[in-house]
Amino acid sequence: MIEVKNLTKRYGSHCAVNDISFRVEEGEILGFLGPNGAGKSTTMNILTGYLSATEGTVTINGHDILDEPNEAKASIGYLPELPPLYLDMTVREYLDFVFDLKKCKFNRAKHIAEICKLMRIDHVYHRLIKNLSKGYRQRVGFAQALIGNPPVLILDEPTVGLDPKQIIEIRTLIKNLGKHHTVILSSHILPEIEAVCDRIVIINNGEIVADDTAEDLSAKYSSDRRMLARIAGPEKDVLPLLKSIHGIADVAVLGEKEPDVIEYALEPNDGADFRKELFAALAKAGRPLVGLKSMEMSLEEIFISLTREARSATIQKGGND
Repeated sequence: MIEVKNLTKRYGSHCAVNDISFRVEEGEILGFLGPNGAGKSTTMNILTGYLSATEGTVTINGHDILDEPNEAKASIGYLPELPPLYLDMTVREYLDFVFDLKKCKFNRAKHIAEICKLMRIDHVYHRLIKNLSKGYRQRVGFAQALIGNPPVLILDEPTVGLDPKQIIEIRTLIKNLGKHHTVILSSHILPEIEAVCDRIVIINNGEIVADDTAEDLSAKYSSDRRMLARIAGPEKDVLPLLKSIHGIADVAVLGEKEPDVIEYALEPNDGADFRKELFAALAKAGRPLVGLKSMEMSLEEIFISLTREARSATIQKGGND
């Protein structure tokens, strides 16, 4: 659905994007991450046709963004970080304007009403955009990206300005949209990427430094595969029980963390997933499991590690931002 091949963008002697390639399949939600100045925004602007590439190709829904710009752009719904709103228009006037701009062929009233209901902006339909809160303006910006039901959605910081409840609603919406659309999602909120995306691409200094699922990235870059378990009950009863569970290679006692609750570090045997067996054994023995967490690196830790290492390597080579 989206194919990027050997994409390069130079500004004079500065290379903002350096020979990157990746694909996004139909129905896939891709998280696109990078620190400020990494080339992320440049790449997204090329994907949407706002910028031309120095070298390489971008194909959207089978259309080359350079050779067939109208067809390629017609396949894209784009929500930039700052939505392109006309503040002196009402929500209705603005969405009507976007409907005409996109030359949409659907039934106007029905199509716009469905989108407004989906984005929960139907009750502000007749209000001036300049009188809306930042959160509602963001929702209106999202609504314009959905007009025409484009097969590809490119969303840059879609939850900016939303309250926690609204953020959860938009995350759920993006997950549902991913069932019928191809989505590229850029966000600085890494738990949001981890919760929503099927795959993650991390770019730094104009180059892709990671391309995988969150789970596989964690497994690849984490040296510690242990899990920490907090279990109620005396150590003399719990420790032998843990050592008898299939899939647990080693157990380290980390001491009492709460009254009558001891923490154990559980080492898996060759990457085994022992969680179900652990729960079943503890339940059978009447020993409550009050906490269980992985020692593997979080997406935030992986992101910081990869972008720091890539930047250090560039500095050592004499590169610059």
